[in-house]
Amino acid sequence: MTGRRYYLTTLGNWERHSARFANSHWLALSDVADDSAPILALIEADECAHLALEDDAAFEALPHPLSQLPISEAAQAALAHLGVAPGATTFDAMEAVARAHPLLRHRVF
Repeated sequence: MTGRRYYLTTLGNWERHSARFANSHWLALSDVADDSAPILALIEADECAHLALEDDAAFEALPHPLSQLPISEAAQAALAHLGVAPGATTFDAMEAVARAHPLLRHRVF
């Protein structure tokens, strides 16, 4: 069984783990397109892959979209240029981010 989770990381770190993902979409958060480019990623993978990402300091997991917990200040700062306000939850943040990348909107099905 697979689950979906949002993470902040870099393109290089995403590529390092990408073979473990069942599916993934990401949005570059800068104009630079190299391995150090920060990205927001929606990753669909099995529990083992998500546990590996949580153990990797290069990945910041955002709270579950329905948890009503705010994203970190660092995550908000990284996403502010996309219209994410301070105190936003993951759900709120993904609604704003979806204007730039519709596939990153939180969906349940």
